Amino acid sequence: MVQHACSADSAANIETTIQGIRTAAARGARLILLQELHSSLYFCQTQDQANFELAETIPGPTTQRLGEIAVELNTVIVTSIFEKRAPGLYHNTAVALDTDASIAGCYRKMHIPDDPGYYEKYYFTPGDLGFTPVDTSVGRLGLLVCWDQWYPEAARLMALAGAELLLYPTAIGWDMQDPAEERVRQHDAWLTIQRGHAIANNLPLLACNRTGHEADPSGQTGGIRFWGGSVAIGPQGELLAQAAADTPEVLVTEIDLGRSEQLRRAWPYLRDRRIDAYHDLLRRFRD
Repeated sequence: MVQHACSADSAANIETTIQGIRTAAARGARLILLQELHSSLYFCQTQDQANFELAETIPGPTTQRLGEIAVELNTVIVTSIFEKRAPGLYHNTAVALDTDASIAGCYRKMHIPDDPGYYEKYYFTPGDLGFTPVDTSVGRLGLLVCWDQWYPEAARLMALAGAELLLYPTAIGWDMQDPAEERVRQHDAWLTIQRGHAIANNLPLLACNRTGHEADPSGQTGGIRFWGGSVAIGPQGELLAQAAADTPEVLVTEIDLGRSEQLRRAWPYLRDRRIDAYHDLLRRFRD
């Protein structure tokens, strides 16, 4: 996982990302996860039509450049792109690039937030590719994005479709106007729910987050301090590796995809699911 701060210089951001990819590959990484929207500032703090100029097609410049790196380093790279699908139609999209530079598959972010500082509904159309894992040379990847990581349904559907690993490119941080104790609660909740997804589905999980402070272009707030903390979690919720909160870091760890089979024999959550009794999950709320 390549965790770093971003600037308004997209070319410099991409070079920082590529430097992190090279560092990870030199340390033996076969799969590299990048943070959400890593080529730009997190532009969703405000609603500004000019930001649509940041979007690009898939395939496009970023997939081309990172595909070349994937071939050179013999790695699978999961990138995050502000996708221009058509005029006026944009998505927040995770893309898996295989070791031959091919686009193994894409996932368009399904859950789109609309909160102060996170005005994503202005920019992104909800995904329409479903919760479908992507087959790559290193395994079947359950790609999800940021706000998706708060929804157990998303992780479960990826698991039911055969994902061997859950991956979340992420951009989450603090409103520094919140008191310190509230910031601690938010971070603890974020980490706890990731561990819960891993445990409930007997799957390892990776979440790669941004770090650094990004100012609010409107000047209405103090901006966002992204809390870093990129993390690798094992299929029993164990913390395999975790980055610091406030510094760039390339986090490398070993994932044993074979453990899920053994755990599902001992902890058969999928066997014991009461699929005949879950119909109310299709309702917004049970009145």
